[in-house]
Amino acid sequence: MQSTAWSKDLRVTADGTGVVSHVGAALLRMLADRAGLTAALSAALARTGWYPVHDRGRVLVDLAVMIADGGEAICDIDVLRHQGEVFGSVASDTTVWRALDEIGVTQLRRIAMARAKARTRMWQLFGGPPQACAAGRGIGGGVVVLDVDSTIVIAHSDKENAAATYKHTYGFHPILVTCDNTNELLAIELRAGNAGANTAADHLRVLADAIAQIPAQHRRHLLIRGDSAAGTHTVLDWLTTQNTRRRTVEYSIGWSIGEAERTAITTLPTTAWTPALAADGGVREKAEVAELTGLLTLTGWPDRMRVIVRRERPHPGAQLSLFEERDGWRYTAFITNTPVGALQWLEARHRAHARVEDRIRCAKDTGLRRLPSREFAINQAWCTAAAIAADLIAWLQLHALDGDLATAEPKRLRYRLLHTAARLTHGQRRRWLRIPGRLALGHPTHHRVHPNRGDPRTRLTHLSPTPTTGETSGDHAHRRDRRPASMPRPHHPSTQLNQSGLVEPADVTDESSRLRRLRRSPARCLPGFAWTAWMGSFSSQSGPRWSQQTASTQSLP
Repeated sequence: MQSTAWSKDLRVTADGTGVVSHVGAALLRMLADRAGLTAALSAALARTGWYPVHDRGRVLVDLAVMIADGGEAICDIDVLRHQGEVFGSVASDTTVWRALDEIGVTQLRRIAMARAKARTRMWQLFGGPPQACAAGRGIGGGVVVLDVDSTIVIAHSDKENAAATYKHTYGFHPILVTCDNTNELLAIELRAGNAGANTAADHLRVLADAIAQIPAQHRRHLLIRGDSAAGTHTVLDWLTTQNTRRRTVEYSIGWSIGEAERTAITTLPTTAWTPALAADGGVREKAEVAELTGLLTLTGWPDRMRVIVRRERPHPGAQLSLFEERDGWRYTAFITNTPVGALQWLEARHRAHARVEDRIRCAKDTGLRRLPSREFAINQAWCTAAAIAADLIAWLQLHALDGDLATAEPKRLRYRLLHTAARLTHGQRRRWLRIPGRLALGHPTHHRVHPNRGDPRTRLTHLSPTPTTGETSGDHAHRRDRRPASMPRPHHPSTQLNQSGLVEPADVTDESSRLRRLRRSPARCLPGFAWTAWMGSFSSQSGPRWSQQTASTQSLP
């Protein structure tokens, strides 16, 4: 009986050449360079009369790229260091450690300014932040939504400022702010494990840092969302004072239900309750909202503050308070200063704050789960690098990816893109990263793709010009597309399908005209991830760039 084992004819040797892995990390590294982040960080961390072998801005960007690629320790920088043919000279783990140790309070402030500068350019490239959504509709054009929350980072060894937390664990209690429009991690502050969840000074500091990260032209209308830990007099008074003639700052913050709120709830008539909205904009069954503002004494709280309560039938196994046991409803409340809008919409908008938990989970999967040092200052610098890594992933998804990769979490993004292997070749005085065609075109790896040589996007190994009308290029111009009928065909201005399903060249007069049309066409985006389209927006920058004709790439110098 003949063996059919998958490894029957498989042989493993250690003499391979020209093969590199984690080539998607080059995409993040080039993104940081073209966005101006690397140069800004280099200027921020430069010191007069001191010229290190490894530029500190480059070291910090490489560390952020390593974290975005899945690194969990400083020594994981070797993933980039061992591929010098692609990434050039990369600092060792010892140099990275020294670079983090050199970052103090002053350097953190300069790094924040460098990040804000790069963010301004990125937001200009994609025409401002996309609109945040809730209940299946947009929150409002030009409204930038900031979500503030804290989390627990467990420490498995004795570290500086690690302490027992309110959740009966041991570690740290950082507070952070994310942007709901772009999924960016704007600001993060590492705190001791015993830091309070409702410490007003920490909220004000991290919110001020987050607002400073937003480009000035987009700060005119802000929405701050948070849980009940942010519902203190100091925070609400500060948010109220941020409203000026040129800026509107709204807030939607959780509110604790006390004895006064319970009394007001019991006095509400049945007609005061209206059905709540579901996440898709439909009516949510067994959920209702009502307003308590007129039934409460809010002396000392900001003017125009509204208190809105929601009740819902609990899910099986939920623990209810004694008050909730009386009628079987579960109650939650929040406050807002938005003067207009239906109660259902305001409540659905506030409930969208729960997305911050997803971003915290992604941040922990991108360097925040494990802190590398015993020293608190180094761990704070590591958190800053993790925030840069989260920004790079967010920018990549906003500016270069589409389809499911545009919304994928870091783990899936690494599997599908960042950890991709490629072949490194040399030619035309350049270096080329030859990515497999099935990945470059966004097809699943289990499909066998028969590339159509008439489509310029599928030429992964050569750059032969598209034949003009009446000419042929071997049998490539009239080769039938053999892909399954269910697989979508790419369309491109330089090719067209005739009635027989054959690829015919369009009327392109010369090679230069074809390339101009390729750069200008919005259809140049490839399914899955649009590398070629993305790098076209950075064409004003000098140096290597991703090819606009093929899915092959030129690596970094």
